[in-house]
Amino acid sequence: MENVSFSVSFELTLDPFFIPPGGKYPIFFLGIAIYLFGAFCNLTLLSVIVMQRNLHKPMYFILFSLPLNDLIGITAMLPKVLSDIVTGTNTVFYPLCVIQGFLLHMYGGAVLFILAAMAFDRYVAICQPLRYNTIMTPSNVLLIIVLVWSLDFLLILLLFSLQIKLPRCRSSIMNVFCDNPSLLKLTCGNTTLNNVIGLFNTAVMQIISLSVQIFSYVKILITCLVTRKSEAKSKALNTCVAQLVIFFIFEVVGTFTILSYRLKNVSADLQKIMGMLIFLVSPLLNPIVYGLNASEIRITLLKVFLNKVSV
Repeated sequence: MENVSFSVSFELTLDPFFIPPGGKYPIFFLGIAIYLFGAFCNLTLLSVIVMQRNLHKPMYFILFSLPLNDLIGITAMLPKVLSDIVTGTNTVFYPLCVIQGFLLHMYGGAVLFILAAMAFDRYVAICQPLRYNTIMTPSNVLLIIVLVWSLDFLLILLLFSLQIKLPRCRSSIMNVFCDNPSLLKLTCGNTTLNNVIGLFNTAVMQIISLSVQIFSYVKILITCLVTRKSEAKSKALNTCVAQLVIFFIFEVVGTFTILSYRLKNVSADLQKIMGMLIFLVSPLLNPIVYGLNASEIRITLLKVFLNKVSV
């Protein structure tokens, strides 16, 4: 009996995709290509911000957190899924499962907080340009970044600290990766408090992020309508478009994922794919959106590329 209890509580079984014969390796190599592309784009954006002095500004110091977070999200999820597809193991030890779930939830919360911080930075830059250097001092920028990550960490830590205390009597994760809802289904105890805290965390993250972004972009819109300088309007709108696109994509993918889990006629594999998209779409699109839309990053990347070619 002790051995069975140990097996149930420590080694977990993941629910794999249904893959037709001959499809395993094409899917694996496609996934590897997606991961390498996402990792390359985000590492490129991180490297450019670190190495190019013209990007050492409050806006880009805050932006630095976005590709860093995208790397955390895509790395915590995709390599494990691809490894299970090609090896057919579909097992994970409970501590590693908790770590994966923790990182994936950290990623989701950080996206919302980082976009809120970036929106506030654009509000100060566009609506209070004369006070920008006074407000966005290095110490205040550092405070914003620390606040983003610490608030996200504490909310997710609260969620998972409650979950790991519950007794476990099942060992099957009904997904291809680990998250808090899947881990809660392993327990035999009362999960009411966990569900309440989960809803509370989601509400706090969404309310803070939406409040800051709505306030910032409404103020920016009013400023754009009031100012007579067309160049100023164009610059203001261009700096905000990328952030709005990223936020919209993240919210749309998240909404469709939640709906796919609520609708009974949606296949299990489609639910798994929708769940994975949260951790794939943003890491793949964010560096492209910023690389194309943020003129300063685009020009810097072109200069670096041309210098490499000339050498």
